[in-house]
Amino acid sequence: MLTKYNLIVITGATAGGKTSVASNLAKRINGEIISADSRQVYRGMDIGTGKDLEDYFVNGMQIPNHLIDIVDAGCKYNVYEFQKDFFRVFDDINSRGNNAILCGGTGLYIESVLKNYRLIQVPVNENLREKLKNKSIAELEVILKSFKKMHNRSDLDTTKRAIRAIEISEFYETNNLKEDKVPDINPIIFGIHFDRDQRRARITERLKYRLENGMIDEAKKLIDAGVSHPDMEYYGLEYKFLSWYLTGKITYEELFTKLNIAIHQFAKRQMTWFRKMEKDGTKIHWIDGNLSLEDKVAEIIKTAEIVEL
Repeated sequence: MLTKYNLIVITGATAGGKTSVASNLAKRINGEIISADSRQVYRGMDIGTGKDLEDYFVNGMQIPNHLIDIVDAGCKYNVYEFQKDFFRVFDDINSRGNNAILCGGTGLYIESVLKNYRLIQVPVNENLREKLKNKSIAELEVILKSFKKMHNRSDLDTTKRAIRAIEISEFYETNNLKEDKVPDINPIIFGIHFDRDQRRARITERLKYRLENGMIDEAKKLIDAGVSHPDMEYYGLEYKFLSWYLTGKITYEELFTKLNIAIHQFAKRQMTWFRKMEKDGTKIHWIDGNLSLEDKVAEIIKTAEIVEL
C-alpha cells in the first residue's frame, strides 16, 4: 500500500518501456494505471500512438487502465479535458482503496495535474479564427508569444493548432475565471532513462517494426472511417507523415526518414520538458532503463516506501 504518497508517476521519453514498468508495479501494489498520453485517448489510433496494449497484461491478468480509447479519432481532446478526467478517475480509484499510477510521456498533461493548472473549457471564437486564418506559422508564433511564455512547441505543428492556442490564451487573458476544487495530490515521480544513443536506437527500431506491422493500414482505416487528412496532420508525428505518404506527397523512404527524425526531435523535446520540471522544483527519480523489469519495479517500491500486503 502507498504510505507517504497517493500518486505514483512514471514518465520519460518515448520508447522507454514506461507501460511495462507501470503494469508490473500495479500488479504488485493493487494499482490502476491512468494514461498521460495526449493521443492514446483516441479509438483506432493504436499502433501510431504506441498503445502497446499487450503491456497491460501481467502473467495473463489485465491491469486496470484508464483514459485510453475514450474518444473517437477526429475529436480534439485537450489538456483541460485530461485534467478533468484525471481527477475524476483518481477519486474513483482512491474510493475503491486502490493505488493510482499516472503513466505517460506528455509533460503538459502530467504538469497540469501536479501543479493543478487553472484550466477551463474555452469556447470557439469565430471572429478571431477568421482574423487569423491566413497568417503563417511564424506570424502566429509571434502572436502566441505576446500572450505568454510558450510551454508547448506542439502548438505550432499546424496553423489550426496555433490558432486554437491563441484562442485559448486570449480567452484566459480577457475573462475572470473561477477555480474548481480538486483532490489533494501528493505524488512521487519516476522517470525511465536511456542515454541519447540508446534512446535513438530504440526509437528507430520501434518505428521499423510498426511500419512493417500495420501502421500504414491503420492510417488508411482512419481515413476510410472519415478522419480527414487535415485532422491526421493535426495529430502530428506518425499520423501527419502517414497522411502525406498516403496522399503521395512523400515516398515510403521519405516517410521513414522524415518520421524517424521527427520522433527523435520529439523525444528531445520531452527530455527538455522534464529538465525544466526539475529546474522548477519537481523532483524526478531517474531509473536506468537498462535495469531488468524486476529491478526497476523494486527500485520504485523502495524509493516510494511502499508497503506490500
